[in-house]
Amino acid sequence: PCKHAPTALTFYKCINLRVRNIRIKDAQQMHLLFQKCVNVQAMNLMITAPGKSPNTDGIHITNTQNIQIMNTIIQTGDDCISIVDGARNVEATDIICGPGHGISIGSLGADKSEDYVSDVKVDTAKFIGSTNGVRIKTWQGGSGSATNIIFQNIVMDNVTNPIIIDQNYCDQDGPCKQQSSAVQISNVVYKNIKGTSASKVAIKFECSKKYPCKGILLQDINLVGENNKKANATCNNVRWTKRGIVIPSCQQQERKAGG
Repeated sequence: PCKHAPTALTFYKCINLRVRNIRIKDAQQMHLLFQKCVNVQAMNLMITAPGKSPNTDGIHITNTQNIQIMNTIIQTGDDCISIVDGARNVEATDIICGPGHGISIGSLGADKSEDYVSDVKVDTAKFIGSTNGVRIKTWQGGSGSATNIIFQNIVMDNVTNPIIIDQNYCDQDGPCKQQSSAVQISNVVYKNIKGTSASKVAIKFECSKKYPCKGILLQDINLVGENNKKANATCNNVRWTKRGIVIPSCQQQERKAGG
């Protein structure tokens, strides 16, 4: 397992912060951290590390409110942007991500923690060869919520999990114990997302049985496999609706079963 290493650049308890025109390369672990900040504008950033470098998140946001990230390129070995507990009013626009693990909300709920993330918008992004696209990940046994989230105007280029919610996240050596409690995920919009999936399952919703994902909207989605092959969707314990053409789509009977 990786040992803790320093974050390259941390902004802690900053108010009305502007971060512009910075290049960060090959951090030992996380590259850029915003912690307990309010009113942040970050733009024109370039963050790079090898695709196989562990735990090298590009931008990590925790306990920070009102943050805009704009016109930024992130190529690392972990999440391009990770948004965790206490993040509220987060907007990321004009983002290029890959390699890396995509833009992730979470992980949330580790070690039975109570975590909250709300009002997140990712608008105009391109993912290139990343292992995930737009992801929400939570551990079993946690509590709290992730709500009011919008992912829109996104292009996927050979992305392994273009759209994924994983409420059985388990980042440890041994198996994780089955638990009933979970972080509640609600009111998530996926709109105008197109491109190619490197895996057969382009949309994967693995939600909690006791706390199903609810208020999930899929609108104008077109994701195909390599060489224009058909991709699939798997949707468990999710209450969803769709507008426009949604390819691939969850099966109709699963939507009824989820309410």
